[in-house]
Amino acid sequence: ASTGRGWRSTGRWERRRSAGEKTGPNPTDRGKSGTKRSLLTDGRGVPLGLALAGANRNDHKLMRETVEAVPVERPAPTPEAPQGLCLDKGYDYEEPRALAAEFGFTLHLRTRGEEREAKRHAGAKARRWVVERTHSWLNRFRRVLVRWEKRPDAYLAMLHFALGLITWRHASLPG
Repeated sequence: ASTGRGWRSTGRWERRRSAGEKTGPNPTDRGKSGTKRSLLTDGRGVPLGLALAGANRNDHKLMRETVEAVPVERPAPTPEAPQGLCLDKGYDYEEPRALAAEFGFTLHLRTRGEEREAKRHAGAKARRWVVERTHSWLNRFRRVLVRWEKRPDAYLAMLHFALGLITWRHASLPG
């Protein structure tokens, strides 16, 4: 039955297919709609900043939004206490390098060929696992793992709630 507004009414048990804003075709999942979460953590894995975009957006395009999403004021980096920024090879472009210099970070970035060589040498210290562990903690929240909310502000609120719980749990750990 047509309602006259240009769209058809769905049946009683059918769900509308719209995925909401800040979603995009996921290149690794047969083009299904997906969301990319860009997360900034401290050295222990406590979440600091978060940005959302469609799954088809490049990582390095979200870097400015992620760094600016930190809600607390950062202390100024000094030569005695520099602030490092560890990135993977998805950020191996000129734009993230300039952005790290603009925000005063000491950049730790493996280039595309360098990352393959580092895996062969066992003495190198891995740093990226801290962010991956925080993403794993975030995926334990079922409401966040599968995006049910169509509005990006509702999904962002759920992400902030989950990250708040992660931070609260992390504060009670020793160390």
